[in-house]
Amino acid sequence: MAAQPEHLAAVGRLEADPGSPWVGLARAAGRFELAFGVPDGTVHVVRDTPRRELLALAIAYVGETLTDPPPELEATHADLAALVGWLRDTASGPAASELLRQALDGIDDGLAADVVIARLVAAAEDGTPNEQADGWVGLLVERYRSISGL
Repeated sequence: MAAQPEHLAAVGRLEADPGSPWVGLARAAGRFELAFGVPDGTVHVVRDTPRRELLALAIAYVGETLTDPPPELEATHADLAALVGWLRDTASGPAASELLRQALDGIDDGLAADVVIARLVAAAEDGTPNEQADGWVGLLVERYRSISGL
């Protein structure tokens, strides 16, 4: 049986409609996963979320590209820092770990969003050159469609 989330935090809604699904993170059993919440209150946690999708979530947060999440679940700066810190600590190698350390330092230091986004994008395992946050949001929308059957 899968572990229940210890913590849920919503980064934003996938559409402008306040009744649209939200995307965020779930922390359980010492790891982070993507989570999607739907209007009926159901929360879908994507087990074994690919790192690229977690990076997409962090990019969406930093880029402020999503509509406001439900206020009672709104992700905080500490949630973002915890996610990026976990990604750094579980990185596949020293180069990715260093890029994520730099991104975390940028978050903590309040660097400009584009600088932090560039560091997060560089840490993406496939080296995707797309630094536009909207492109990364598309990855989150695709994942939602795959789990919701839309």
